[in-house]
Amino acid sequence: MLQRRSTRTRLAVLAVCGSLSLAITACGDDSGTSGSTASGDVAAVIKGLDNPFFQQMEAGIDAADDNVDVQAAADITDTTGQLDKLTVVAGQDPACVIVNPIDGTNLVQGMAQLAANDVPIVNIDSPVDADAAAQADAAPATYIGTDNLDAGRLAGEEMVSLLPDGDSVALIGGIAGDVTSNARLDGFTETAGPGVDIIQTVAANWSRDEALTQATTLLRANDDLAGFFVANDDMALGVARAVSDVGRAGEVEIISVDGVLDGLKGVQSGDLSAVVAQYPYAIGEMGVHACQAAIAGAELPGEVTAPIALVTADNVDEALEAAPAPFEAYDDPFAALVD
Repeated sequence: MLQRRSTRTRLAVLAVCGSLSLAITACGDDSGTSGSTASGDVAAVIKGLDNPFFQQMEAGIDAADDNVDVQAAADITDTTGQLDKLTVVAGQDPACVIVNPIDGTNLVQGMAQLAANDVPIVNIDSPVDADAAAQADAAPATYIGTDNLDAGRLAGEEMVSLLPDGDSVALIGGIAGDVTSNARLDGFTETAGPGVDIIQTVAANWSRDEALTQATTLLRANDDLAGFFVANDDMALGVARAVSDVGRAGEVEIISVDGVLDGLKGVQSGDLSAVVAQYPYAIGEMGVHACQAAIAGAELPGEVTAPIALVTADNVDEALEAAPAPFEAYDDPFAALVD
């Protein structure tokens, strides 16, 4: 069991540069890259650093090895740009590459290039489509990510405990059809469904503003709405704003998944009832350890589940103190392979 309490993080770059946009332009180049991959080094290609979740992932990668070249997509829709970055990395003779694809197939072409050169691939957070990877002969050596179904279940258990009388609840997901969002919603429905009245499920495209709009509509149409389950913290904060705007602050339970800093602060302030914290910091750290183990010739487990934890008012101070690292002990099987 490893206790990850390090607060050393590349999020400090934000303090140096003043804002994320300045960090990308002044502390790196304008394409979301942190450098170039030297032959024999580890590289990572992740989603956009416009999202705090992936900022924390980068911080975990850096905590494990600050020589890793992290290339980031421009945003959550930049599938082609992310592939372009992986293609460049693949041409630089890396020893191992960490991939965090925007969707299940957008990086498969670049992964095939890596696999053709026997470069180990470590897939983190968002899974590569297994069939597409197999057809390209580019299967990752391992996958590290959150069990989103379990995260939804944990949220469902908490919602039922907060609303024991079976009150009305609405669900707000990310992009319609998104695998991650659907798994969280399914897990919540599986666990909370028999105990609460789920009146509607809507998509807000991972946007705080869209979640604000959707939640406002739902609240005005349903005077007795008592709770929201929201697929990520950023959208949940939009929901909290909607609840406040209609004069129901403190009356409506809001639970989300992610555990980013703003989400934890939302629990601390009482704007959010709870968050199921997943740990992109730990996922990034374990990704590097997996690459190090692969380079050393170790056989990697096919799949490793990243830690999650329910954060409520009772333990939010502890969670904030440890952030962005987990505040509870967790297993990192790759670290033992490197030692």
